[in-house]
Amino acid sequence: MEPGAWSMESQNEAKFRFESLEIWQRAATATTSLFALAEKLDERKFHRFAEQLRAATLSITNNIAEGSGSDSPDDFANFLKFSRRSVYEVASMLSLLTKNGYLDEKDTHPLLEELEQQSKMIFAFRRTLKTRPTS
Repeated sequence: MEPGAWSMESQNEAKFRFESLEIWQRAATATTSLFALAEKLDERKFHRFAEQLRAATLSITNNIAEGSGSDSPDDFANFLKFSRRSVYEVASMLSLLTKNGYLDEKDTHPLLEELEQQSKMIFAFRRTLKTRPTS
């Protein structure tokens, strides 16, 4: 494996770098609730919406994880750009599905607030990476 991509937490357990990032942890936590909403969509026979919601949700965490294995801060920042775009995609889907009565606002409102925070955190972290001098 590449240097910095993982570290040993204990003698028996490997932990990937992305797992220690708060932006990944928050996105992973939100994934549980977003997948539950996708299940509700599946129950109502809105399979395409459910599939797209799952895919966009996974794109948030996957791009953070993939970027954390990058060789340069600029490359990592590029993956964070994709992750943030996926945050917006999920937020758009939740907004539209709620406005059209497919999902309940009591379920989507807290997630939209969380997505807004994730977007801000990803943006700030990306800016930090972009201002780091490259070696």
